Amino acid sequence: MKENTTTRISANALRKADRGESRTEIERLRRMTESELEEAIASDPDWNRVPQDWYLKAQAVMPTPKKLVSVRLDADLLAWFKSLGRGYQTRMNAVLRSFMDEEKKRGAGGRSR
Repeated sequence: MKENTTTRISANALRKADRGESRTEIERLRRMTESELEEAIASDPDWNRVPQDWYLKAQAVMPTPKKLVSVRLDADLLAWFKSLGRGYQTRMNAVLRSFMDEEKKRGAGGRSR
């Protein structure tokens, strides 16, 4: 079975970030002891799925330059993405990239259906 190496972030966290809200309570973290930090990490349900050696396979990914295009979308689709807050175009790009990556894995890259 192929190991999933995709990092996921919740829609709620994206919305907070889009509003400029910090997702980190930095002062609270600075006051924590090493053992408190380790306990907090161990109890985080998202961390439980992260392999111990995750950093060995980590790769730096540089953002690719964007190209301005005009595209026609269904009104309800666009409204839904916009309802998620700032960064909706970035999220739409991520959805399209995910689709493209999966199609490439299947060997369907560039072929018409």
